[in-house]
Amino acid sequence: MSQKIPQKPIEVTAQELPLHCPGKDAPLWARHPRVYLDITHSGEVVCPYCSAHYVLRGERPKGHH
Repeated sequence: MSQKIPQKPIEVTAQELPLHCPGKDAPLWARHPRVYLDITHSGEVVCPYCSAHYVLRGERPKGHH
């Protein structure tokens, strides 16, 4: 039986916002349509295409809605 191996969360900082997936360094085989992800409200978000899990490291940016 095949099980999904949980991915290690990808840490991002406020300086890396706005967050989009896939990232600029993603290999060609891992590319999908670019989607911008709102990580500022909860501090974490999962990409709807590839299930990459992003976590905001450090303080949340101020002034974002």
